[in-house]
Amino acid sequence: MNKQPNSKEKNTTLAMRPKEAAKALGISPRKLWEITADKTSGIPHTKLGRCVVYPVKALDRWVNDRATCGQSEANE
Repeated sequence: MNKQPNSKEKNTTLAMRPKEAAKALGISPRKLWEITADKTSGIPHTKLGRCVVYPVKALDRWVNDRATCGQSEANE
């Protein structure tokens, strides 16, 4: 018996690889690496061995914390 995906099931993805994270953010993987390399960006990431991953919940909070709601930073 095949189990059909249920829309009410929780997303169990804890972290994304760089390519997935870049796609989720709508930026190129190269731009994501630039942001990650910038120590002042604060983008949440962790290294698992040689692999860099981006925790889904932390990345979502990071984006929401930087949302400007359509206002330019120059106007603030």
